[in-house]
Amino acid sequence: MIDRLEKEIDMLERHLTVLRMVDENEPIGIVKMSNETGYPHHKIRYSLRVLEEEELIEPSSQGAISTEETDEFLDGLDEKLGDMATRIEEMQE
Repeated sequence: MIDRLEKEIDMLERHLTVLRMVDENEPIGIVKMSNETGYPHHKIRYSLRVLEEEELIEPSSQGAISTEETDEFLDGLDEKLGDMATRIEEMQE
């Protein structure tokens, strides 16, 4: 069970890394993201697909770009992650 959770966290970290790269460098393509992060192309492509399904990015002819939802999501992210960290700490008590 813990192994599965670690894999989910790794995937979430990758999705968030890709989202932040798009937000800060848009438009940006798969090759550039892969070169800068070290993630293989197929993992970047999967993250982009997930983020597009969540309407946090959209494709363009020059690469991925953010949407109107991106800033709101990123602004609330620290609070959400903090809440999750608190819940995990409480489970350890």
